[in-house]
Amino acid sequence: MTKTPLPETASQTAGPYVHIGLASEAAGLERSLSVLGACIAGPDVPGERMVIEGQILDGAGVPVTDAMFELWQGDATGKLAGSEGCASGFHGWGRTAADFETGRWRFETIKPGPIGNQAPHLALWIVARGINIGLHTRVYFDDAAEANAVDPVLLSLPEDRRASLVAQKSGDRSYRFDVHLQGNFETVFFDL
Repeated sequence: MTKTPLPETASQTAGPYVHIGLASEAAGLERSLSVLGACIAGPDVPGERMVIEGQILDGAGVPVTDAMFELWQGDATGKLAGSEGCASGFHGWGRTAADFETGRWRFETIKPGPIGNQAPHLALWIVARGINIGLHTRVYFDDAAEANAVDPVLLSLPEDRRASLVAQKSGDRSYRFDVHLQGNFETVFFDL
C-alpha cells in the first residue's frame, strides 16, 4: 500500500488568516486599531525621523512574501513606551507585512537612543509560513559604530557575524536591513 502525504493543517502553517487578523492593511482591510501599523512614532514625537526597510530572503535568495514583522524600540532618549519620561505619542512598537510580491518591508519611526549600556537598536520579531516559532533579531545602525563597538549583545557574537545585525544608511533618513533566513549571509537570530 502506497502512503499518500497528507496536506498541511492550519496548525502547521501561518496561512492567510495571519494577515487578516494581525496585519489587516496587508490583507486589504481598513486598519482597526490605531496602534497597529508600520508608523511607530506620532508626528509630534521628538527625535530624528527615519525609515527602516529591507527585504526578507530565504536560503536560496528568493523573497519570502508572506512574512510579518513586529518592531520594538526605545524613543530618542532610550526610554521604552509606557515608562516614566517616554515621549508622548510614542507607541514603541509596530507591525507590518512583507510585500506579497517582493518580500519588501518598511517601518517609519524615529532613531532610538541607547538603552543603558546598549547601542541604539531595534528589536524585530518575524513570522512566516514554515517558521513555526517566531524569529527574534536586532537591528543596529552603521553610523553608530562607536556605540556598537561596546554593545554587550554585539560583543557576545563572533566578530564575523556582527555585520548581519547592522543596517546600512541608504539615504538622508533611510536605513536598509535585509533579513536572510539561511545561507552565507544568514541574519543572527536569538533564542529568547
